[in-house]
Amino acid sequence: MSRINPTLRGLLIVAAVAAVIVALQLQATLTALYLVAQIAFLLAIAFFVYLVWRERRSEISEWPGRAQWAFYGAALLIVADIGVFWYDRPSGPDALAFFLVLGFCVFAMVRVWRDQRRYT
Repeated sequence: MSRINPTLRGLLIVAAVAAVIVALQLQATLTALYLVAQIAFLLAIAFFVYLVWRERRSEISEWPGRAQWAFYGAALLIVADIGVFWYDRPSGPDALAFFLVLGFCVFAMVRVWRDQRRYT
């Protein structure tokens, strides 16, 4: 088994797992595991963002009010955008709108962050 090409060995393992899922009719279980993994991923992202915010909250509190509103507003819009994407699974123009809103919000946050950290 160790002399088989690693890519081929990996594909054989995936095929074996897929065959077991189909043979034992575990599609519902797989769907439930996928949903749990999605929720865990979203919680992991939220925890990471919270840790970053907690580390920098004293610095952000010293910013002018307008910069704070722009920064936190963009963050809340990102959360709402991801929530709608996760709930609705848009396609076509709606998916394009999702990525545009996400990009504009990230741009706004980065721009505010850089403007507030500039020492002139």
